[in-house]
Amino acid sequence: MIGIVLFKTALAVYLASAVVYGISLWGRKVQTARIATWLMLAALVIHTLSFASRWLIAGVSPVVGIHDALSFFAWVMATAYLAMQLRTKTRVLGVFVSPVIFLIMVVASVKLGGDVAASAALQGSLVMFHVTFSVTGEALFAVASCAGLMYLAQDNMLKKKKEGSLIRLFPSLRDLDRINHLCLAWGFTLLTFGILAGSGWARIVWGSHWQWDTKQIWTLLAWGSYGFLLYQRLVIGWQGRKAALWSLVVFGALIILLILEKVLFPSVHKFV
Repeated sequence: MIGIVLFKTALAVYLASAVVYGISLWGRKVQTARIATWLMLAALVIHTLSFASRWLIAGVSPVVGIHDALSFFAWVMATAYLAMQLRTKTRVLGVFVSPVIFLIMVVASVKLGGDVAASAALQGSLVMFHVTFSVTGEALFAVASCAGLMYLAQDNMLKKKKEGSLIRLFPSLRDLDRINHLCLAWGFTLLTFGILAGSGWARIVWGSHWQWDTKQIWTLLAWGSYGFLLYQRLVIGWQGRKAALWSLVVFGALIILLILEKVLFPSVHKFV
């Protein structure tokens, strides 16, 4: 019960943060964005406590299940964004990140109160590593996309010479490109570890590393797409507008595929 109360409280504070971020952009006040940042930090602390209480009550790591996976996705996004602020001046990026976090929390709330899956197939450290690493990687891709979206918006304003008090609130293009790169690099690395852990788990449970499951196919597409994008950045030299645009395109395409996979195709990955 306390976990549910904490989750709903975190959801409300995330909403407040998103609203105040919007007000900061509308009113063109950096000080308001600072308040929104502190609200997001408060929501993150409450959110962390909800995880801790759920972990203690369930007796297992609360990352298995639709509610927990989505909740953890939002938690990683908030954590990554706040961590980025320690190294870059990207406070107003919260205007793009906070609504996404709130919407994910809303979707997660639909499954709020559900029990953590307890079947034998979902027990063991490999399952925890698989879900944790995979969801963390995907959440970092979401942050990269938010940074890419803001990069494109600012770059477009600069090209049209729409410089004013609004543009002065935005982070530098260099900082946004750096966030995009770091999130892609770490996201791809963690997703790779998640796939390897999932492959080992599948071998133990089903006797084969590969099941031709729709979720496995979607994950492989995501891994390949982001691997190609990271290769283009590191080897070919993509950066700036091109990297921002393609990170957004890839993420959007994968979201569409994920929705189609959930709606149209059966999967053994019903737990996430």
